[in-house]
Parts: sequence; structure tokens; C-alpha cells
Amino acid sequence: MLLPSELEIDVYRNIHPDIKHMTDEQLLAHYQKFGRDEGRQANRLKDRNDFAALIPNDLLALEIGPFANPIKQGDNVHYADFLGQAELIERALKLGIKPERVPVVHHILSETPLNKIDVHYDAVISSHCIEHQPDLIKHLTDVHSLVQANAGRYFLLIPDKRYCFDRFIAESTIADILEAHEAQRIVHTLKSVIEHRALITANNATEHWKKTQKGVPKVDPAKVNNALKEWRNAQGAYIDVHAWYFTPDSFAEIISLLNKLSLIDLEVERLYPTRRFRNEFWAILKCR
Repeated sequence: MLLPSELEIDVYRNIHPDIKHMTDEQLLAHYQKFGRDEGRQANRLKDRNDFAALIPNDLLALEIGPFANPIKQGDNVHYADFLGQAELIERALKLGIKPERVPVVHHILSETPLNKIDVHYDAVISSHCIEHQPDLIKHLTDVHSLVQANAGRYFLLIPDKRYCFDRFIAESTIADILEAHEAQRIVHTLKSVIEHRALITANNATEHWKKTQKGVPKVDPAKVNNALKEWRNAQGAYIDVHAWYFTPDSFAEIISLLNKLSLIDLEVERLYPTRRFRNEFWAILKCR
């Protein structure tokens, strides 16, 4: 499996005319000092579809949580979701989403959790899924159990909190993640529900890149109250919200710390930072 590096010098030079005159050393320095933070494309991957295409079609892959928009398709792709295909189609119709792309669900996670799936995969992929996991460490451990036999990889598309509706919520820390794991959390906390319902902002990546919204928005007491009621009415049932808030650097640091603590067996192999005017970064974890 050929994986482009974060920075491919020749690609970086050829797609950015303003720096085409620079030497290789100057381009490396430019990317590290300016280009990465500017969200410049620095390798051959043009978009999220190119990222998913890094998984060769002849390998057996599992996509987690595709709902009605799978990122990876093909004869060798299986799908795992909390609901079955019929229930996902019903949900899509209720939300006004065309249901044609809802795939066949091979593993219904409400019946068979990830760590009980008895198939060995070469790759697992998920798009905007990891931030919903109540216990991040358990999720990564479960994915490892699916790919370890084949020394496979986990491909992740992850929202960058700086450029989505999570912009004004604090980054997750190693303490947050360890607390959730020690509590063996299977549902989200009141804190997460209030954050997701009452503390988010506009989901406009372009505006966040331009930073046109100044200052933290005022909290609407009605939204907080509604979130509190929702959490109480759930009576311990799962509410689907974000639990984790990452930037590319914070995600890489947390994965590194979890490895040093011997809590997971997946480490960062590639990390592709967020592109300008986009709201996600891409990571590849490999078995260590």
C-alpha cells in the first residue's frame, strides 16, 4: 500500500505558483512555517475521495457508520452501523435524505459490537465517526482487534474543531479520554450533550478559516435547558453527540500518549492536515 507523505516536495512546488522558484530545502521550510497552517495542499491527495482510494480495492475493508453516504465502496467493502439497512433508510427518509446510497449493513453494531465481529480486515475506515465514541480508547482497541491479524490500518476522516461547529469548545485532553475509559462509558455525559446542543456555532468552514466570527457566542439559556431536559428524558439511553474535539496536532499527541501509556496498539502512520476552507483532517493508524 503506497501512502503519500504529508509533504511531497514536487507536488507542493507544482500546484503553488507563488513558491515554484524555491529549492527543496526552502519548500520544506515554507511548508513547516506557513503552508501547513495556511491549509495548502502538499501532496497528491486532492480530496477525501482520494484519501479513501488509498485502500486498494482488492483488500477487504470495513467502513464504520456509513449511514447514507459511504466513503468507500466496492465488492470488498463491508459496512457496520448501529442500525440495519431498513432502519437507516427509514431514518434517511425522515431527515429528508435520499436513501439510495444506504448500503447493505453486514454488521449491526447494536447486536454485534465491533469487538465481537469475527472477520479479519485489511483496513477499517470511518468518516466523522470517532468523535462520537463515548470511550475513545475502547473504540481504538476494538478496531485493532479487527485488523491486527492482517497488520491492517485504520483510516480516519476527523472533524477539525477549529473549522466546524465545535470551534468554541475546548480541545479534548488526555485526562478527558482517560476519565471516559476508566468509567467504561457507553453513553455520553450531560456535559457532552450540553456542549453539542447549546455551545456549538455555525458549521461554515470558510467563515471559520477567515475567522470572521469574533468572540465566543453568547450561550442561549433555552438551548441549555432543552439539552438538560433531553438528557434527563433519555434516562441513561444513548444520545448521539460529539464527545471529542481535535485538531490534527492534538489528535496526534493523544494517540502518542495512549501508546506511551500502553493503552492502545495503533499508532499514527500518516497525518494529513486540514485543507483550507475544509473542516476535516485525515489520519492513518497502523498496528504497532
